[in-house]
Amino acid sequence: MPTSLLDDMIGVGDMVLLEPLNEDSFINNLKKRFDHNEVYTYIGSVVISINPYRSLPIYTPEKVEEYRNRNFYELSPHIFALSDEAYRSLRDQDKDQCILITGESGAGKTEASKLVMSYVAAVCGKGAEVNQVKEQLLQSNPVLEAFGNAKTVRNDNSSRFGKYMDIEFDFKGDPLGGVISNYLLEKSRVVKQPRGERNFHIFYQILSGASEDFLCKLKLERDFSRYNYLGLDSAKVNGVDDAANFRTVRNAMQIVGFMDHETQSVFEVVAAVLKLGNIEFKPESRVNGLDESKIKDKNELKEICELTGIDQSVLERAFSFRTVEAKQEKVSTTLNVAQAYYARDALAKNLYSRLFSWLVTRINESIKVSLKKVMGVLDIYGFEIFEDNSFEQFIINYCNEKLQQIFIELTLKEEQEEYIREGIEWTHIEYFNNAIICDLIENNQTGILAMLDEECLRPGTVTDDTFLEKLNQICATHQHFESRMSKCSRFLNDTSLPHSCFRIQHYAGKVMYQVEGFVDKNNDLLYRDLSQAMWKASHSLIKALFPEGNPAKINLKRPLTAGSQFKASVATLMKNLQTKNPNYIRCIKPNDKKAAHIFNDALVCHQIRYLGLLENVRVRRAGYAFRQAYEPCLERYKMLCKQTWPHWRGPISLTITLFKLEDLRKQRLEDLATLIEKIYRGWKCRTRFLLMKKSQIVIASWYRRYAQQKKYQKIKSSAIIVQSYIRGWKVSSLLLWLSLHSKMQKYFLEMKNKMPSLSPIDKNWPARPYLFLDSTHKELKRIFHLWRCKKYRDQFTDQQKLIYEEKLEASELFKDKKALYPASVGQPFQGAYLEISKNPKYKKLKDAVDEKIIIAEVVNKINRANGKATSRIFLLTKNNVLLADQKSGNIKSEVPLGDVTKVSMSSQNDGFFAVHLKEGSEAAGKGDFLLSSDHLIEMATKLYRTTLSQTKQKLNIEISDEYVSFLLKSTFTNKTLSCNLQFFSLGRILVNKDPILSVYSFPLKSLEKTHF
Repeated sequence: MPTSLLDDMIGVGDMVLLEPLNEDSFINNLKKRFDHNEVYTYIGSVVISINPYRSLPIYTPEKVEEYRNRNFYELSPHIFALSDEAYRSLRDQDKDQCILITGESGAGKTEASKLVMSYVAAVCGKGAEVNQVKEQLLQSNPVLEAFGNAKTVRNDNSSRFGKYMDIEFDFKGDPLGGVISNYLLEKSRVVKQPRGERNFHIFYQILSGASEDFLCKLKLERDFSRYNYLGLDSAKVNGVDDAANFRTVRNAMQIVGFMDHETQSVFEVVAAVLKLGNIEFKPESRVNGLDESKIKDKNELKEICELTGIDQSVLERAFSFRTVEAKQEKVSTTLNVAQAYYARDALAKNLYSRLFSWLVTRINESIKVSLKKVMGVLDIYGFEIFEDNSFEQFIINYCNEKLQQIFIELTLKEEQEEYIREGIEWTHIEYFNNAIICDLIENNQTGILAMLDEECLRPGTVTDDTFLEKLNQICATHQHFESRMSKCSRFLNDTSLPHSCFRIQHYAGKVMYQVEGFVDKNNDLLYRDLSQAMWKASHSLIKALFPEGNPAKINLKRPLTAGSQFKASVATLMKNLQTKNPNYIRCIKPNDKKAAHIFNDALVCHQIRYLGLLENVRVRRAGYAFRQAYEPCLERYKMLCKQTWPHWRGPISLTITLFKLEDLRKQRLEDLATLIEKIYRGWKCRTRFLLMKKSQIVIASWYRRYAQQKKYQKIKSSAIIVQSYIRGWKVSSLLLWLSLHSKMQKYFLEMKNKMPSLSPIDKNWPARPYLFLDSTHKELKRIFHLWRCKKYRDQFTDQQKLIYEEKLEASELFKDKKALYPASVGQPFQGAYLEISKNPKYKKLKDAVDEKIIIAEVVNKINRANGKATSRIFLLTKNNVLLADQKSGNIKSEVPLGDVTKVSMSSQNDGFFAVHLKEGSEAAGKGDFLLSSDHLIEMATKLYRTTLSQTKQKLNIEISDEYVSFLLKSTFTNKTLSCNLQFFSLGRILVNKDPILSVYSFPLKSLEKTHF
C-alpha cells in the first residue's frame, strides 16, 4: 500500500515541519532517517539525497507505479516524487523543466541523474518508436560514463566532465529526442593520475573485456602494466567488472546508433592514445650544439602509425621539431627531451578530448530534434577538495560556485524579494551570498581567469610564478583570497601554505590550489606540426578531429584559452537553466570512506552549512509552500468557476488547498470529456442525416441533368453558329492587322534607305507613302531633324561653342531687325582685330590696360564740333569701354560698363551706332559717342554679352529709323540738351552751326535740318 507522508514516518519527512529547527535537530533527523534506509528528505519542493553507498530496494517498477501521477506530498519523500512532479508540470502545464543535481564529489549525483531519466522513461508513453528513443537516451549514459568517468579517491565513478541533457517531449509527454552538452573534460587525467586514482574507465574496459582477436587488431596487450598512462596502484576496483562494462558500452553504442566502422574507429583512437604513453625519448646532441630528442624504440611509433594511417616519418619529425609561423616566415626548431614528452602528452590529451567531443556530437546526431517541450537534467562534477588541487579542480569548483549562486538566487534571494514586492509582511532571513566568490574568479578585469588569460597572452617570459605574483598584486585585499605573499593573509608563517600556492575561501570551504601547470593547462597548446601530422592521417576519424591541420586553412590567430571557453560555456548553461522551472536535488555524502551505514555528523554538518539548507528551511517555513504567478494560475483553474470562464481580468481568491484544486480540475476535465463526447455523438448523427440528405440531392440532380442535357444540345448548336461568325470576324480583323503591319514594316524599311543627309540645313525628306501615316511621318521628320542637330552640335569644341553662342546672341538681337546682319553671319567674330600685344606701336596702350581685351577694333568717331570722322581704337574689356588714339595709343575716353545705358542704330545697311551713357555719370560729361564700324554686329553683340555678364542687366539695343536720342554739349553753355537725330544710309553729313548749340541732322530720305 502507498505510504503517506505522515503515516509511520521515520523522523520528519519534510524539514519545514521540523520542531525545533536548529542545526543539531536537522542533522539528527537526517541521521535517524538514514539509519532506517530513508535516504530522501524534503525541504518543501527540494529533495535532500544522502548517498547510501549500497543498493536499496526502493527503485523497483512497483515503486515507479506507486509514485506515478501522485501529488508531491502524498507519499514519503523520494526522488521519483520530484521526477513525477517535473514531468507532469512539463506535460500538463507546458512548463520547461530542469533538474539541478548538486553536491560534492562522491555524493551520488550521477546515480541520481540516471534514476531521474529511468523514471521519466518508465512513466511516459509506449510504442516501438517511443521505446527506441527512450533506449537511445538511456544508453547514452553508459557510453559517456565509460569515456568521461574515472575512479577518484572520493568516488569510484566520478564524472570528470560536465553533462547537461535536454530531453524533448511532444504534447502527449512522449520523448522525441534530446541534446547533450558537455563541459571541460579533465583531459590531464589521460597522461597522469593522482595516487589512488585511475585513468578513464574505457582504457581498463578495453583491456579487460575485449577479445584476444580484437586486442590484436588494436595492437594491444591485456596486461595493464604494459602502459605508462595507466596507474597500477588502483587498476582494479572492488565491485567493478570492467569486462562486463565493456560489453555494455559496445551494446549501448549500437543502440544509440553507432555504425560498426564508427565503433571500430573510436576504439582505434583509444588504443593509439594508450600506446602514445609508451613512446620514450633519448637526448642527442647536434653538430651546432643544440639538444635534440630521438625516439628510443620505434616499434611503438610504427604500431601507432599503422593504427592511425599516418606516415611514420611525418609523426617522428613532429615529435622532434617544432615549426613556428609568423606572417610569411617559418622557423623550425628542435625539441629537447622535455619538450618532446610535452608534445607527446599534449597530443594524447587533445586526441582523447576531441574524441570525447566527437562522441557527444555523434550521439546528438542520433537523438537530436528541434526543441519543443524540454526537461533538462544536469549531472556535473561536484565540489572537489583534494590533497593536490590544480587547474581542473579550480575550474570544477568555479562551476559549482555558479550552480550554488543559482540556488541562492532562486530559493533564498528571489523568494524573499518576491514577498517584499507583493507587500507581504516579512522578516529578512540572512544567508551567505557567494556572488563575491564568483566575481573573484570571473570578473573581466580583476578576476583570476582574466588575469590567467592575460598572463598567457603576455609577451616575454610567462610562468606559473609570474601568474601567482600578479594574483598577489591584484587580489591581495580580497577577503576570500589568501596566499603566502598577500597583504591580508593571516598565514604568513603557516608552512601549510607554500609559496607556489594560493587559497580561496569557497562556499564549501577553503581550497588550496597549486599554481604549477595553470598556465600550460589554460593555454592548452598543441604544436601545429602535430596537428598537421594528424590531418594527414588516412584514418577518417582522426583526420576529422584535427581540421586546423589542413595547410589550406592555417589560422595564425591564437585560439581561445581553456578558461575562457569554460567560462563562456558556464555562462550559456546558467542562461539556459534560468529559462526553465528549476527542481533541486541536493546530494550529501555521509562519509569519506565510501562505506555503507556510516554517518559522519561533522562531514554532513559541513555540507549542510555550505549548501545553505538551514536557511532554505527558514525561508520555506516563513513563506508559502506553493507559489504561482497570477496568469498561469488563472489559466489552469479558471474552468472551475463560471465567473472566470472563459475570460477573467479581475482578482482571484483561493480558499482551498492545491491538492483540492487539482482534484476539482481533474473532475472538471472528466465533465468536459463527457460534454465533448455528447457533442461528438450529436455531430455523428447529424453527419449521417446530412449524408442521407446529400444522397437525395444527388438523385434529384441526376434527373435535372438529363433534362438539361436536351436543352443544352439546342443551346450548343446555336452557340456553334454564333461562334463561326465571330471567328470569321476575328480572322478578317487579323488579316487587316497583318496588312497594316506589313505596310508599316515596309514604310520603316524604305525610310531607312531614303534618309537625308545629316546636314541641319538639308530640307529634304522622303514623301509620305500612305495617308494614315501622315502624323507619324511628320513626327519622324521632326525627331530626325532634332537628332541630327544634336549630332552636329556634339562636334563643336568649347571655343566653337563660344563663337556659336555669340552668333546665336547676334541672331536674337539683329535678325530681321538690322539690314547689315545677313552679311555678318558668314564672318567669324575675331574680337582682336588689332594685335596690340605684338605690335610695339601699341606698347603704351598695352601697359595702360591691365584687363583682358575682348575686342580691339579701329572705329570712326564722329566729331561733335565739325562732324568729321576721326579714327579711334575701340577697346572692350571685362569692365570698361575705351577709346584710344590710333597713332599715339593714348586713351582718350574710358567708360565703365555700368555707365553704358543703351546702344542705338538704324535698321539700314550702315555701320553707324550711338553709345548712350548714364546721365550724370563722369563719362557722360562730353556727351554720347557716335561711332562707325565695319564690324557693328560683332561689337554690339560682345558689348551686350559683356555688360550682361558684369552688371547682370541686359543692355538696351535700340534699332529704329525714326529718332535716336543722345546728348550733345553746348558750345557756349554748360547745359545739356536732348536732340533727335535721323540716321541715313551712308549719305552726306550737313552741319548746321548754331551760335548756341551744335546740332547734327542726318536725313534718311531727303536731307533736312533738325529744328528745336
